[in-house]
Order: sequence, then C-alpha cells, then structure tokens
Amino acid sequence: MFPLKDNAPTRSFPIVTAALIAINVAVWLFYELPDLDHAVNQLAYQPCEVDRSCPVVGQDWTVNIVSSMFMHGGWLHLAGNMLFLWIFGNNVEDTFGRVRYIVFYLLGGFAATALQTVVTLSAGTAADAQIPNLGASGAISAVLGAYLVLLPRASVVTAIFFFFIIIREFPAWFFLVVWFVLQLWAGGFSLVQPEEGGGVAFFAHIGGFVFGALTAPLFRKRQPLQPAY
Repeated sequence: MFPLKDNAPTRSFPIVTAALIAINVAVWLFYELPDLDHAVNQLAYQPCEVDRSCPVVGQDWTVNIVSSMFMHGGWLHLAGNMLFLWIFGNNVEDTFGRVRYIVFYLLGGFAATALQTVVTLSAGTAADAQIPNLGASGAISAVLGAYLVLLPRASVVTAIFFFFIIIREFPAWFFLVVWFVLQLWAGGFSLVQPEEGGGVAFFAHIGGFVFGALTAPLFRKRQPLQPAY
C-alpha cells in the first residue's frame, strides 16, 4: 500500500522536506549510481563495525550512521521513500518548524539505526551484521510516527496493489497503524526466518516510528493545521 496524497494543509511550502528529497536524489544520481558497490562500501552502515566484529571498510561507522541515511539501494527504494517523505513530511515540518524538524529527522534516523543494530547484534548472525544498512526509511518512519500523533484524523488516498490497483481513502491513523503492524509482523518473521527478510531493516522502521510518536509533542512548535471537512 502506497500513499498518493493527504488532505492536511500547511502554512507554507515545505522547504526542508523538499531539500531532503533533493539531497537524497542527488546522492543517488551523482554518487551512488556511477559505482554503487564502491559507494555502499564507503558510506553504508554495517552493524558489525560497532562491536568491531568485522573489519572497517570505508569510513568509520560514526560517519556512516549519518551518510547511510541519504543513500538507497535502487530506484524503487529511493522513489518509495521520497513519496512517503513528501506526503507526510510537509505537515510535520509545518508543525515543528524548520530547525526542529531537521533535528527531529536526524535523531529519528539515529534511533532507527540504534534499534536495528541492537536487534541485529543480539539476535542475528555474523552474516546479518555485515549486511550494509542504507536508506532514509528509518528517519521517514519517525516522520510517520509524528504524523500519527499530530494528525490522526487526516485522510490519506492510498493505492493498494493486488492483481490490480485499488484506490481508496483511509483515515491517517488507520493507514499508519496498518503500516506499523506490517513492520512488526515482518520484523518478527525475519527473526525466525532471516533468509526471508530480503535485507529490509524492519526494526529500523519500528524504532523510527516509535521515536517519532513518543517525541512529537516535545518538538511541536505550533498546532498543525487540521483538514477541512
């Protein structure tokens, strides 16, 4: 299920959200795409580097924990993340203010990576810990968690893909809760069947979402604009 648009207004154009999207796209086009393997080796994050159970390749993990938040593994990975960020990020930025939103976004990404690292190192194999982690989805998950707290009564037009496409409008709380439950289910399943996880960092999604939901009231600068019904 993919969001297509929501009905929550904003006071101004989301400059930070647009800039984050531009940075992610630029990193993909001008740094990763010419030599993806080299880019991943240099700036993607590996959990095993934290406890030094594998040799450090490229930059240290303290650098990669930031750089990996702006990297992606493919066109679909990038497009899906940027779609979620554009639809939900503008309202969160409008509510937090630009500076607070930047801080929140980065901290959400760190929280997401922290939980994924703890789960991988405690419950995963040595091979799991060497899988490069990259993508903006952890930070974007924090944005989703904040949106749930700020605008649960907004509506989200959603595309559902089966053998055909269904376009439906759902309350934001329903869309986001279903999304989170799917992450919980997939994350739990990946623990018992690691080979079925497909390399997706589900616990980063979970960690980011929980961080966003819990801290949204702390970052809120003003009330969000509510949809007109």
